[in-house]
Amino acid sequence: MVWDDYNHLLIYGKKGWNVLAEQNNQQKTQDLNQLLKVRYEKLEELQANNKNPFEITKYDVTHHSQEIKDNYATLEDKEVTIAGRMMFKRVMGKASFCNVQDLQGNIQAYVARDSIGEDVYKDFKKYDVGDIVGIKGVVFTTKTGEISIHANEVTLLSKSLQILPEKFHGLTDTDTRYRQRYVDLIMNKEVKDTFMKRSQIISSIRRFLDGQGFMEVETPMLVSNAGGAAARPFETHYNALDEDVKLRISLELYLKRLIVGGLERVYEIGRVFRNEGTDARHNPEFTLMELYQAYTDYHGMMDLTENMFRTVAQEVCGTTVVPYAEEMIDLGKPFERITMIDAVKKYAGVDFNEIATTEDAKKIAKEHHIEFEDRHVKGDILNLFFEEFVEEKLIQPTFVMDHPVEISPLTKRKPENPDYVERFELFIYGREMANAYSELNDPVDQRERFAAQEAAFAAGDDEANHTDEDFLNALSIGMPPTGGVGYGIDRLVMLLTNSPAIRDVLLFPTMKSLDK
Repeated sequence: MVWDDYNHLLIYGKKGWNVLAEQNNQQKTQDLNQLLKVRYEKLEELQANNKNPFEITKYDVTHHSQEIKDNYATLEDKEVTIAGRMMFKRVMGKASFCNVQDLQGNIQAYVARDSIGEDVYKDFKKYDVGDIVGIKGVVFTTKTGEISIHANEVTLLSKSLQILPEKFHGLTDTDTRYRQRYVDLIMNKEVKDTFMKRSQIISSIRRFLDGQGFMEVETPMLVSNAGGAAARPFETHYNALDEDVKLRISLELYLKRLIVGGLERVYEIGRVFRNEGTDARHNPEFTLMELYQAYTDYHGMMDLTENMFRTVAQEVCGTTVVPYAEEMIDLGKPFERITMIDAVKKYAGVDFNEIATTEDAKKIAKEHHIEFEDRHVKGDILNLFFEEFVEEKLIQPTFVMDHPVEISPLTKRKPENPDYVERFELFIYGREMANAYSELNDPVDQRERFAAQEAAFAAGDDEANHTDEDFLNALSIGMPPTGGVGYGIDRLVMLLTNSPAIRDVLLFPTMKSLDK
């Protein structure tokens, strides 16, 4: 605040200050409009002189910035060609410096009039920060020791007609960053690093599973029955067939059909869509991976999951001990394994082995201030206890096993205790990272589970599954004993990039329209 502004506040009060602030905003808008006008005028001048950068169709790049720096010993005094966005320019009479940012980072270029020619240098001095340029020149080191390129050719490849955020403050407003990810990637190196690492994580997963004999497949996104998870689907209308259809909420039921068909190890990495709210861990559109393996069970899925997380962390991060928030997550040690009942007993002090009936469970829930619905039974209330008292305590990797059958409609029962199923969820930093089953392959039992889900839907559970007759037909043909697991890829990326929110690892997260 300058002194005149301070006096204005003292004399005219808050109302006067608001007027001054509005005047300042108007001045900033006028200044910005003038800067944009100048950029358009520069483009018009270039076009009038047959130098339209938008008519250039290709530019042969030989090297990137970091590649030059890493291989300086062999590239010194050699000619290279780079291309990228000019992020800084300092004109000093007959010679100038600029900084060019490309995929790998940035590198300095020394641009002298005597090296590139007077006319080209005259044009170069009019280039703006944000313009995309190509530079051909010789690699050298400045007197200050900075690896640079001595330009002998400079080409304007694209004219930037918009103003980048001011470099010192950068682009920090999160709403703008998410809406304009293209600017975020330009201004924030760590953001680009996150998304490059995301790609590396998915590639590492594929290498791991391919090495285990799995086959990558693709299944439908538009389905008549969106099953396989407890979530509300998005609905749309298929005009050509005059049918209402849904966007898938899971990959499960189609992948199991492939197990029936004899493809013994399959996986899919793809988008799924759930009509729910957004928060730090949820986005309505996200990336899910599911895999299914014949002739194994949920213990086999635990072993595979543990090995995959460990392998991917080592490949992508170079270590199995990764920082997340204030914790160090150790993926190198054996993951803890605990039943849901034992976890609730450990953290809530309630032993559901001693609770015989739903009425008893509801009584205990009231004593512990756990809210429940009339339709909930003992298994539902056990899960509510787990969510309230246990989840946030599971910081280091933990497999929580043996869920109640009521919340696991597609899972094989435990033979010795049919009220519970062979299922696990992997938790890290209090967050579910994976969900796995010994898959239910009994078509009669599956039909009964679907019927229970239909009843739950009728009672008000709009996330319940619906009966899928074709899937039941597939099970009737015969599905071998199978283990299956689903992974939230975005949450894994959050973990391995130390990102606090799911929007930080989605290139284009769901945002409310500015028009609304």
